[in-house]
Amino acid sequence: MTEASAASLQERLQQLHTTGDGLSGAEAAQRLERTGPNTLPEKKRSKLAMLLSYLWGPMPWMIEAAILLCAIVGDWVDFAIILGLLVGNTVIAYVEESSAGDAVAALKAKLALEALVKRDGQWQKLPARELVPGDRVRIAIGAVVPADMAVLTDDPLQVDQASLTGESLAVKRSKGDLLYSGSVLKQGRAEGVVTATGAHTFFGKTAKLVGEAGSNDHLQEAVVKLSDYLIVINMVLVSIILVVRIHLGDNVLRVIKYCLVLTVASIPLATPTVLAVTLAIGAQALARKGALVTRLSAIDELASVDMLCSDKTGTLTLNQLSLGAPFTLPGISADQLLLGAALASEQQDGDAIDQTVLKGIQDPSTLKAFRRDHFTPFDPVGKRTEVQLTDPSGRKIRYSKGAPQAILALIKDQSAIARPVEDQIQTLAGRGFRALGVARSVGDASWEMLGILSLSDPPRPDSKATLAAAAQLGVPVKMVTGDQVLIAREMCRELGLHDNVLDAVIFRQTPATQLGQLARQIEQADGFAQVFPEDKFHIVQTLQTHDFVVAMTGDGVNDAPALKEANCGIAVSGATDAARAAADIVLLTPGLSVIIDAIRLSRKIFLRMDSYCFYRVVETVRILIFTTLAILWFSNYPVTVIMLVILALINDGSMVTIAYDNTLTPPKPLTWNMPRLLIMSSVIGVVGVVETMLLYDFAANWLAMPLDRVQTLIYLQLAIGGMLTIYCTRVRGPFWSIRPAAKMLWATGASVALSTLMGTYGWLMSPVGWSWTAASWGYAFLWFLIFDAVKLLLYRLMDPDRSVLMGRTRRILSMPLKASL
Repeated sequence: MTEASAASLQERLQQLHTTGDGLSGAEAAQRLERTGPNTLPEKKRSKLAMLLSYLWGPMPWMIEAAILLCAIVGDWVDFAIILGLLVGNTVIAYVEESSAGDAVAALKAKLALEALVKRDGQWQKLPARELVPGDRVRIAIGAVVPADMAVLTDDPLQVDQASLTGESLAVKRSKGDLLYSGSVLKQGRAEGVVTATGAHTFFGKTAKLVGEAGSNDHLQEAVVKLSDYLIVINMVLVSIILVVRIHLGDNVLRVIKYCLVLTVASIPLATPTVLAVTLAIGAQALARKGALVTRLSAIDELASVDMLCSDKTGTLTLNQLSLGAPFTLPGISADQLLLGAALASEQQDGDAIDQTVLKGIQDPSTLKAFRRDHFTPFDPVGKRTEVQLTDPSGRKIRYSKGAPQAILALIKDQSAIARPVEDQIQTLAGRGFRALGVARSVGDASWEMLGILSLSDPPRPDSKATLAAAAQLGVPVKMVTGDQVLIAREMCRELGLHDNVLDAVIFRQTPATQLGQLARQIEQADGFAQVFPEDKFHIVQTLQTHDFVVAMTGDGVNDAPALKEANCGIAVSGATDAARAAADIVLLTPGLSVIIDAIRLSRKIFLRMDSYCFYRVVETVRILIFTTLAILWFSNYPVTVIMLVILALINDGSMVTIAYDNTLTPPKPLTWNMPRLLIMSSVIGVVGVVETMLLYDFAANWLAMPLDRVQTLIYLQLAIGGMLTIYCTRVRGPFWSIRPAAKMLWATGASVALSTLMGTYGWLMSPVGWSWTAASWGYAFLWFLIFDAVKLLLYRLMDPDRSVLMGRTRRILSMPLKASL
């Protein structure tokens, strides 16, 4: 530290009215009251703003315009009903989306940052939002800096502040320098005094907040394509109706009002709400299984994943290390080797390797005889730790432990030890053991290698079965590890994988002319060994360029770029703050089995969204084309404005419950096949047009029914047939393949019962009596069976591989049917 930085640090401490040794709880409470919580102002909509947002936009404007036209022409009945539609739709959307948002916010709150703070002379973990200027904070490698702070310790640090300043490389920091809130500690361990919190930090002042990526995901793209398709159809057909009716001499305002309401009834107003609720309910279900979703659309991405890259340590293995027989070099005893390794370990909050080494010391009190002058923690680049000590006799000693190759590189003269050390490393690797090298330097002497400790980390009992289950789901797993190739191959064999393990060293040695061949090797590999964090990013990018949808697990600070790049980044249990911040899903329990559960559940959620979109296109095509043809052919409005309003209100309200529907788990990854969905739904929609046109022609021309009663029959057919349509589109097999969820049955049953009573007794329409109502039910059910047969035929023609198993009804019916959530 320079004299200038020392003076600057002292000035800061004086300005903060602290010595830098930490605050008392009482003083911290007073400062918190003055400065406020260590949080940035959130751009969060109030409940009122959320409610009013449902009254603003193209669709609400159409409804509001229809209400205004009703008032102008004095049609107060239509005015009241359409106003009821607007209010009802707003309330339903507000309640569902508000509860969904609250649920997701509660899940995200579990991921709130914590900080290690010195209060009342004791180190304690507190929520980062409670930090105040003057607090002494300890930051470990991989942690996100929770507030602006001045460094108090002497360790050289490397900090990633790319998200704040745009610097692509980590910057060096030392005692007296400032660390900015939101940056990530990539090397070293620091203690510092908080200089600014919340909006007063560099992070807050510049307002360069790191938000979620703005690019569209697959779900957003699918919804946009769906909406564009329906809007184009709507605009074309509504324009035809508008021109024809005005040409025939109808009142212009009434025609415009009818076209507006028809548009509202046909365009899927509830789509955003239904999809948001479906995803939020899925996120809650995943949380119960130990996976917190930080980005809702990641559930949709997870359903499409067809390649999973998984860490070995702690995910596929137990991360419960045990020491094997030590290998010592001549003149070194096993106790000396173990003592050196223990002294070079973090003794307070070390990782699993440190804790295993420390447990191997028979008499821990021997460590207290050494005075620790300086400790450099492990970092993923140097791959070793180092400690500077003073022994009981006053000698200065350094110890280092880490990857054997990193330790061996410290030795100037390797001629006598290189061969036996390499042989021992290979022997241990072939048996699946990890090797840990230890070296010593006394005074100013050169480094001397003491030997090698062996560590074993057995696979989890369920890992082999879990990988087999992933393969059955069409998701091959590639193991990623920093261990040697031989260790990785042995672990692959134990886990039931093939042992085609690629040494990641090749990533850094392959010339540009051979990158295509390297990409094929990456695609064909079963695992990767000696992987550096940046190699994970390369693996993900390569697989994505070969059209794989990739999920990547990670836990370290340098895993963050790969987690962000992956289609679905998954931070494993115990991951650093940086990894959790970059991930889409954060696991709360160790192991890979929870990921497999999440994949199964995400595919069920995908099917619910897909079936709703299928249903919406069918009904939009049916209503729009039928209405247009009836007006052109028969020169009459086939349904009234009130009927269209009621259809829109009832359908949108009940369809939200599809979020709870039961589904099977598809055996393969799912993707949005919009051409297939639009073609199939349009074909079935056209079949619905034929159904409705035949009924209209029969009632109006053959039976010569009055127009108002014909309109009621058509209303009943659209209401009953529409509700039956969802039971056709919700499964890709026969409609009876999977029992619907109780909530969905109740909601759709209640809405169709209300429509039945309205048509029978003439509420807001002309009554037709129970005989015609029963006939409408029979006619609708007959065509429902035709719909289902056409659907099965279309799936056979357009989906021969069967995304979901079909024709296995007997087996399905024999299974216990349970709700998916």
